[in-house]
Amino acid sequence: MMKPAQGKHLVLFLDYDGTLTPIVDDPARALMSEEMRSALQKVARVFPTAIVSGRSRNKVEGFVKLKNITYAGSHGMDILTVDDGVVIVVIESGNGDFLQAEKFLPTIKKIKKVLEEKIKIIKGAAIEDNKFCISVHFRRVNVEDVHSLKELVESVRENYPNLYTTGGKKIIEIRPRIDWDKGRALQYLIQNLGFNVSDDFLPMYVGDDRTDEDAFKVIREMGRGYPIIVSSIPKETKATYSLRDPNEVMSFLIHLFKWRTS
Repeated sequence: MMKPAQGKHLVLFLDYDGTLTPIVDDPARALMSEEMRSALQKVARVFPTAIVSGRSRNKVEGFVKLKNITYAGSHGMDILTVDDGVVIVVIESGNGDFLQAEKFLPTIKKIKKVLEEKIKIIKGAAIEDNKFCISVHFRRVNVEDVHSLKELVESVRENYPNLYTTGGKKIIEIRPRIDWDKGRALQYLIQNLGFNVSDDFLPMYVGDDRTDEDAFKVIREMGRGYPIIVSSIPKETKATYSLRDPNEVMSFLIHLFKWRTS
């Protein structure tokens, strides 16, 4: 796998949940192990590295606690660069105007408040504020109640036409209705924040969720790089390589560091 990368400038992009840490019932407990932190710190010393997560940027930064990494939270709508320059992504809307993700914050705060009251009737449901996205977690919800929860969330979302719902691993996400996803975030990082360090750069993106498929697709369309899915079972994906779980991700990061420094 790494033979074609010899002499190239590798740049590394990683999801957080399910990639750098196992998926857990309580999202607040998705803590990174010290072993993973050490591996990530080493690899970030030799390759430009970014974490691209649906979580808020502040949460991911608080989990990882490393300074030599770019953090892209809310699917890349909120970015903290290595030099501590905060970037709020600007997206061009269909009518030619430019919208900042920040303009959606009042609406997101409103729907969060409504949902916090509405979901109280469904045991185990929980809301996570990811700044530019709202996540409704149902990992602890009884199977027979999941459909009702999804219908409830969508019935609330319908009152906010500038937002839309999408899914992930045991979550419902509510996001701004703009042309933005992890694929667009990957393109933005490469084009605007110096990750395309040379003409022979190779992007590597490692992720486990359906939201990462947009980034895999971008790498495939670029015709260069490594889209890597993290999954213990075979599944339909746009990735061309796979790792089984976060432990394998950690071993792979250590291998990358040794490969570059040998």
